[in-house]
Amino acid sequence: MNAYRAGLLYELRAGRWLRKRGYRILSRRYRAADGEIDLIALDGDTVAFVEVKARPEGRMGAGADAVTADKRRRIRNAAGVYLAARGWQDRCCRFDILEFSRAGVQYMENAF
Repeated sequence: MNAYRAGLLYELRAGRWLRKRGYRILSRRYRAADGEIDLIALDGDTVAFVEVKARPEGRMGAGADAVTADKRRRIRNAAGVYLAARGWQDRCCRFDILEFSRAGVQYMENAF
């Protein structure tokens, strides 16, 4: 399986994981001019912008380590576009990372 298809499958899996915990998925693979957000979800009244990372068998390092300063900047920019398009500039939001690894699922709220 190529990386693109694997990414899609992990994003679907992440959406199911979040829904089971009461999140409402608003958007998948949201794209703006300067960035992409894997999942956008509501956690109560809070908008969660979720970056999905996977470290399957044989891959070393934490998936969260792959969310570089540049990646965080692009996600924040895309989030600003998303919020502005909906008139939600005053809405509470956060940036989370959901990571799949050999150890299981790790969810990091307010990761950056």
